[in-house]
Amino acid sequence: MFEKPPVVTVPRPSEAEPTADAPPAIGDAEFAEAHRRLLADEAIQFDLPMFRPPEPVEPPGWLQWLANFLSTDHPVLRGLLWILLGAAALLILWLVARWLWALRYGSSTSSDPALDERLIEEKTARALLSEADALAARGLFSEAAHLLLFRSLEDVEARRPGLLRPALTSRDIAGLPAIPERPRGAFARIAMLVERGLFARRPLAEGDWRDCRAAYEEFAFAEGWRG
Repeated sequence: MFEKPPVVTVPRPSEAEPTADAPPAIGDAEFAEAHRRLLADEAIQFDLPMFRPPEPVEPPGWLQWLANFLSTDHPVLRGLLWILLGAAALLILWLVARWLWALRYGSSTSSDPALDERLIEEKTARALLSEADALAARGLFSEAAHLLLFRSLEDVEARRPGLLRPALTSRDIAGLPAIPERPRGAFARIAMLVERGLFARRPLAEGDWRDCRAAYEEFAFAEGWRG
C-alpha cells in the first residue's frame, strides 16, 4: 500500500564541492605569515596592562633594620615586652574589677550631699584664690583683696540667703549674728584691710595681702558654716 521512499545520499564535507561563498583554502605558511602580521599590528592591543600584578616595592631602610632587629634574639627586649604585656594585663584586670565594683556597690563618689557640697565650695574657693594670687603676683595687692571681699559677700549670700541688704556696710555684715563666729571674724579682717586701703588711701603691701588671704581661707573653709 505504501511506497518506499527513495534513498538520498548526502556527500561528506570533504567530498562536497566548494560553494561560491566559502573562502579559499590557504596553506600553513600563509597562515603563519598572516598571524605574524596580525601580532605586529600596533593598532591592535592583545595584553591588558591594568591587570598586571604591581611591581614589588623595596621597603625603606629603617623598616628593614627593624625587621632584622626583631628577627634576632634579644633577651632584654623580650623581657621588656613580657613586662609590658603583664602591666597591660594588670591594668585591664583593674579596670574590670573597678567596673564590677561600681555595678555592685555603686559609684565611687560620695553619697553624702553635704560632703559633695563642701568639696564644690572648696574647689570654687581655691579657684578664686588662684585668680587673686595672679593679681598679687603682679603687685596688685589691693585689687586682689577686693576680689576676696566680693567673693566673701557672695559666699554669705549663698549660705545665708536673704541676709544681706543693700544698706549694709562691710562692718554691719561683720556684726551680723546670723553668720557663725569664726567666719564672721575672718570676714571682719578682710573688710578691715580693704577699707584701710580705700579710705586711708594706703595701698596694701605684700604682708597685708598675706593676712587677707589667710583670713579668706579661714572664712571659706571654716567648719563653723556647717553648724
